[in-house]
Formats: sequence, C-alpha cells, structure tokens
Amino acid sequence: MHWNVAINVVCSATKANGHGTEGRVNTDLIVTLPWGAILAGAAVLGAVIGSFLGAVLIRLPEGRSVVRGRSACDGCGKALTIGELVPVLSWAIQRGKCRACGVSIGTAQFVCELGGAAIGIGAVLWARNNLALAAMIFGWQLLLLGLLDLRHLWLPRVLVGWLAITGAVVVLARTIAVGTLDPAIVSLTGGALGYLLFWLIARFYLKARGNEGMGSGDPPLMGAIGLWLGPLGVVEVMLGASIVGILAAIVMLVSKRSIAADTALPLGTCLAATAWPIFLLQGLG
Repeated sequence: MHWNVAINVVCSATKANGHGTEGRVNTDLIVTLPWGAILAGAAVLGAVIGSFLGAVLIRLPEGRSVVRGRSACDGCGKALTIGELVPVLSWAIQRGKCRACGVSIGTAQFVCELGGAAIGIGAVLWARNNLALAAMIFGWQLLLLGLLDLRHLWLPRVLVGWLAITGAVVVLARTIAVGTLDPAIVSLTGGALGYLLFWLIARFYLKARGNEGMGSGDPPLMGAIGLWLGPLGVVEVMLGASIVGILAAIVMLVSKRSIAADTALPLGTCLAATAWPIFLLQGLG
C-alpha cells in the first residue's frame, strides 16, 4: 500500500516567442510514499516527542527546567549517553533500570514514549480530512496533561493555555482555507460552552456541599478542548469522561481500594482520554 502526495509546482519561464514575455508553467508532481514508511516516520516522531513529554512530566512538578540540563539518572546523577536516550528501545533493553547504579527508572518515561508513538500512528491511520498533524499535536498535549493529572492531580495553566492556543491556530488555518467564519464561530462557541459548563458545575457543587468538587484546572481544560471540538464535542467529551470515570471507580472497587465520598478522581485524565478519540472520529468542531 502506498500514499500519494500531490505537490503543485508553479514556475516562471521565459518564452522564446520573440517578445521575451514571461509565462507560467504549471506541473503536478506526484510523490508516492510507501505506507509503511509513513507509519514508521510517525511512530519515530511520536516516540521522540514522547521522550520530551516524559522529561516534562518528571521535571515540571519538581520545579526543574524542562529545556536546560542534560538527562541524568535520578539515583546516581550519571548523565545519560546518546545510546541510553533512544526512545522506547533504551528503556526496554535496560529493563527500566540505570546501567550505572541499577536504580529503577520508572515507567513514566516509557509510557510517554510509547504513548507518543501510538498517537503518531493513530493520527496517520484514523484522522479525518487531512488532519493527521493536528491530531498528533492535540493528542500529545492531552497525553501530557492526562498523565500530570493522573500522577499529581495537577493541570498546569501554562500547558492548558498552549492547548487552547494551538487549537485556535488550527481553527484559524481552517477558517482561512475554507474562506468562511463558520469554523471560528463553532470553535469559540465550543470553548465558551466547555468552560462555562464546568465553571457552573464547580460553583454549584461548592454552594451545595461547602467544599471544592472540581479542580481549578478542569474548567480551563474543558474550554481548551471545546476550541478544538466545538459545542457538540464538548457534550460528547462530558458523556465519555463520565463513563471513563465510572469505569475507573469500578476498577478501584474490584481491586479493593477504598473509595470515600471525598476520593479524588483525575477528571482531567478522563477528559483527555475521551477527547482525542472523539477528535479522530469527527475532526474539528
């Protein structure tokens, strides 16, 4: 199976017509790429992005820089070599342990790298209407936010802000491409609806119960997701996240973990896990 990429090439040429006038010569260049190469490239790109996301996942909650400083073992401090930084493979070959001291590296980095690769492949396979790159960008950000909320019950405003900004940029590009304001209107409606619904739910719970029932980062996250998915997507994500949350509670009960009325479930993780598949199914809002 191959993937055909059409590239329209426009060049200027001087015609030998005695007048020296310039003409336009249009040609279509069709580049045929093997489907396997496309998938492999998406997987490698996703794994590399996932490696960076893993560093952010570990460093950001500790207040460390995510762009400065070499990667090193948290146990012995040994700087990692290039061979020890190959996404997915290095972790698997070393069995999740540092070669120098044998301390467990943990699964967070591996999960990010594997998840990043899976998102790259999934976007190429299932994204609609030439939105593979947008699906990757959306999915990688949701992966990081979902894992941060799962591990720390924390949704950094700066990362949620970037999710909103990238969504706005993608919608703006589509608005320009189609020549109508409809995509922008749908996106803004979805963003406003997502934020306001969750803000109202949080306020109602606070007044009814006297304590916070939702993290402060959840309404902005739902608003950012709404920019990507539109108002219909907001409703679908809310329903899907509710189902994911119920399933998570059932798993906790089956595993005999205690659940109380004030047990916190990472709502952001549920939203992230639901939003990306919906984007693959429907595309932009």
